[in-house]
Amino acid sequence: MVAVNYVGEELWNFYNAPWEKRVDLARQLMDIAEQLTNNDFDFALYLLDVSFDNFAVGPRDGKVIVVDAENVLVADKRLIKQNKPESYDVWYESRFEECDREACLSFSKDSLCSRVTVDHNYYAVCQNLLSRYATWRGTTGGLLHDPPAHIAKDGQLEALLDECTRPKKRYGRFQAAKELREYLTKLAAASSSATSR
Repeated sequence: MVAVNYVGEELWNFYNAPWEKRVDLARQLMDIAEQLTNNDFDFALYLLDVSFDNFAVGPRDGKVIVVDAENVLVADKRLIKQNKPESYDVWYESRFEECDREACLSFSKDSLCSRVTVDHNYYAVCQNLLSRYATWRGTTGGLLHDPPAHIAKDGQLEALLDECTRPKKRYGRFQAAKELREYLTKLAAASSSATSR
């Protein structure tokens, strides 16, 4: 028996939503990546199948929800700290790989389960949902495709998405993910104050 519950439209249905809505959804996705990685329970939940159809948007509150958590790896950070496997305290950076299919991710289960600090969820959300590397149903460019001219001209969004997806600096994804969350929060706040005027 399978129980199914409708929680909202697939994230994919918002691919061409107004820019302000896409910014809000992108911010929520980055918040989810952070909460699943760093939380009070000291368990990291790593999403191994990140695609537009594994997230939904609630019809009433507009909240992004993970709807297919079938491929999640759970890492007990307390146990990792206690057992101290080799390099457990060295930050783990997921490796970007070019891919010609939809929703590609490369990861090492052994590394995800033996390191305390891991950037996998940031990588997965940036690569498969937000950045120009995201491909889905014949489209490219991710949820943040075609930003308004003033945002595109400024270049900050593209630089943060690129560093979050394909970092040029060591541990660059960690910093880019933090700055991207802050930047998206600022954009969302600016658009909500503009619409309330």
